[in-house]
Amino acid sequence: MERQSGVLLHISSLPNRYGIGTFGQESLDFIDFLSRSKQKVWEILPLGQTGFGDSPYSSCCSYSYNPYFISPDELVKKGLIKRSELANYIDDTKFVDYGKLYYTRYELLRRAFERFDTKNTEFRKFVRSRKYRDYALYMTIKAKQGNKAFYDWSDEFKYRDKKALNAFARAHGKEIMFWQFLQFEAKTEWDVVRDYAKKKNILIMGDMPLYVAYDSVDVWVNPQLFKLDDRLFPKKVAGVPPDYFSKTGQLWGNPVYDYNAHKANKYSWWVRRFNDALKTCDIVRIDHFRGFDRYYEIDYGKENAMEGEWIEVPSAELFKAVHRRIKRDKIVAEDLGIIDDGVRELLAKQGYPGMRILSFAFNGEEDNLYLPENIETNSVCYTGTHDNDTLMGFLNAMDEWDYGNFVAGVKASAKKLKLRIVTRTKSAVAKAVIRLGFACKANTFIIPMQDVALLNGDFRMNTPGREIANWTVKMPQYTFGKKYEGYLRELTKKFKR
Repeated sequence: MERQSGVLLHISSLPNRYGIGTFGQESLDFIDFLSRSKQKVWEILPLGQTGFGDSPYSSCCSYSYNPYFISPDELVKKGLIKRSELANYIDDTKFVDYGKLYYTRYELLRRAFERFDTKNTEFRKFVRSRKYRDYALYMTIKAKQGNKAFYDWSDEFKYRDKKALNAFARAHGKEIMFWQFLQFEAKTEWDVVRDYAKKKNILIMGDMPLYVAYDSVDVWVNPQLFKLDDRLFPKKVAGVPPDYFSKTGQLWGNPVYDYNAHKANKYSWWVRRFNDALKTCDIVRIDHFRGFDRYYEIDYGKENAMEGEWIEVPSAELFKAVHRRIKRDKIVAEDLGIIDDGVRELLAKQGYPGMRILSFAFNGEEDNLYLPENIETNSVCYTGTHDNDTLMGFLNAMDEWDYGNFVAGVKASAKKLKLRIVTRTKSAVAKAVIRLGFACKANTFIIPMQDVALLNGDFRMNTPGREIANWTVKMPQYTFGKKYEGYLRELTKKFKR
């Protein structure tokens, strides 16, 4: 990668009158903001349809698009919604209200579908590709089965009896077509965003979760690729062992992969998954990359992750298969947390850039990998990720001793990089950290939009381990003004990004 910089901001956080950011005009406006700011990268979170918990990292279908991202304004332009009808859907609240969206947005989308011409040539071509047939079947069956998880469906659907599925499809053709329409419309709008970004020389960095959700199309269609029993219940589930942050570890609950089955299938599922991700974005960040070296599995039914086992992954074979189709320079590895020699060797062998987080840097340890002066060229540097507090929230939460230690570290790094900084206020310290990120050797520096605008902890995107009030951030419109545009442009020019 060339020396460049960019901004992290998920679609859902873009300003919009209807409750959540979309693939509509606000996405194009943000690309214009990035272009005027001389940024080269727009990093987003996974685009898949969210479910309970609202996390983009837990989707009912890993290759789907979130129907919430369909733009109401675009539906008006296409004659599927009347402008007067949108008055009932205006939502200018500070945060995204997913509970409200579940009822109001699907109501609007169903109204649009009633006016949509299903004989449209492009739509018919889309349906014939059959890419989203299983998704549409899954969503329709789920509704007819009382919104139960697929493993609690009646056996003919749970085990995908072909005759039963075909009969069901014939009986519920219109509803299945509705779910196909949602994916068609979302993809069509996202393709416009992708084309516009390309025109403006903006690369889009997407995000691929390591695991898929248990109750998902992915597991329902391919149960043999996961460690499930004959009833399609997990034998093992994913998590991480006890550590400094959690005495009982983290029990994620995702079914783990049966790599013997993947090997027998020449890793075709993984190849397709990477390929799909890179049809959606220009670069893909692999979440929890360490899980491709070894992963931690726990017996299904355990209350916590204290008792588990590390299992090795045939990563050399897997990535060899992937890279027959995909270039290595299209991948970034999330290598945060407790990393051992196996992960380091895998990362070095594959040549992917890892991640360096400045919020983790200034703890008084001179060998800290995240210190700006220690950051390698082949890496992506961040002030923080979607899982971290904003810089201002982080600084405001510190006690006097920690804050003093942090500021001393910032000053020491600035001296080593020969930067002039100011640290009289917390906002000045935050700006100093940002300058260090722009100045460091990392080929790519990414700054969350919350940190560009120095927003406080109210605008934190996600707090790991917290079950509510995540993923709800909506950015204020003023943060996309000329003030911040000029601020980014000046830093980018100064540090030759």
